[in-house]
Amino acid sequence: MKHILFVCLGNICRSPSAEAVFNAMIANEGLGNELICDSAGTIAYHAGEPADYRMKQYAKKRGYLLTSISRPVDPKTDFDRFNFLIGMDKQNVTDLKLMARNEDDKKRIFLMTDFCSDAKHDGVPDPYYGGAAGFELVLDILEDACEGLIRKVRER
Repeated sequence: MKHILFVCLGNICRSPSAEAVFNAMIANEGLGNELICDSAGTIAYHAGEPADYRMKQYAKKRGYLLTSISRPVDPKTDFDRFNFLIGMDKQNVTDLKLMARNEDDKKRIFLMTDFCSDAKHDGVPDPYYGGAAGFELVLDILEDACEGLIRKVRER
């Protein structure tokens, strides 16, 4: 079983969306016995809160349910528990590398858009302060990246 942790800043928009999109793909592909995922934030500011209501609305229109509750990354356990820790943007990746305890931990860290089939985005942009187009773009990128991630995990 492979364990994947999706990480953004506050764990209320991008990473819970990645978790929901990936869970839907896991279910559609019948991979529930092979893959499991969770999400977390690099900060604890929103710990205990549900996903942003706007992100939930846009995701629901595509058939995704964001049910996770925000939590911060726990370096003491998450690097042992997860095979892949995937930052939504380059700053998230940098923050994860700063939390890493050793080189083995760092080898588990990836950028979400590294799994995209098209290379026009170098990260999943934070939609928090934007409008509808930002939330839709996040979901577009995540759908592409999650498909690529499933392919990558199957290769390993």
